[in-house]
Amino acid sequence: MTRILLLGGTTEASALARALAETGADAVFSYAGRTDAPLAQPLPTRVGGFGGAEGLAAWLRAEEITHVIDATHPFAAQMSRNAVTACAATGVALAALERPAWQAGPGDRWTCVPDLAGAVAALPATGARVFLAIGKQHVADFAGKPGNHYLLRLVDPPGALPLPDATAVVARGPFDLAGDLALMRAHRITHVVAKNAGGSGARAKLDAARDLGLPVVMIDRPAIPPRARFGDVASVMGWLPR
Repeated sequence: MTRILLLGGTTEASALARALAETGADAVFSYAGRTDAPLAQPLPTRVGGFGGAEGLAAWLRAEEITHVIDATHPFAAQMSRNAVTACAATGVALAALERPAWQAGPGDRWTCVPDLAGAVAALPATGARVFLAIGKQHVADFAGKPGNHYLLRLVDPPGALPLPDATAVVARGPFDLAGDLALMRAHRITHVVAKNAGGSGARAKLDAARDLGLPVVMIDRPAIPPRARFGDVASVMGWLPR
């Protein structure tokens, strides 16, 4: 018997959930619970953490899971590391559905940095108007450069922001080039900070930055232990037992 845990939260995870549902697979979709209103899925769904690698291993045993598919965001590194550890401990098969990383092309003005601290350091000390396209979890890191104005685009209303000079726009992707050009012009953006998430749903900000001649501070993906990796839904479906 095959029973699947799909660790989701990305567009690719939703596409895989539809494919699994269409085949009648015995699968559970898991959200981390970082957004207030996650998208509904065609699979039984759980929301929230597992309690680290040990808690995930216990859950896999209790639910008799045979296969785990990690389709979380490329920057959900702790969840991905926990999945590697838990699957190794329980003998559960693990694969990742992982978007290819973005690559700089002609006309792009990227500065690649290894982490958030590097992104903060790469910005001017004052006077910049920064499109901070990194979500809400690590916004406070940029309080170290309080002389800049920050524009945030978030899925949920953020409440009080931990930055002295910031504006939040609430919107859910995918986004397009025309919309991101208009957004950056309206807010007179001079710099863009982004995580190298890959995929098409959030690519428009990079294309807009190129068209406007703006510098982009690109945060590299965190390191994840080795695991089977696939770049599309069809490949993951082929990996699963029929």
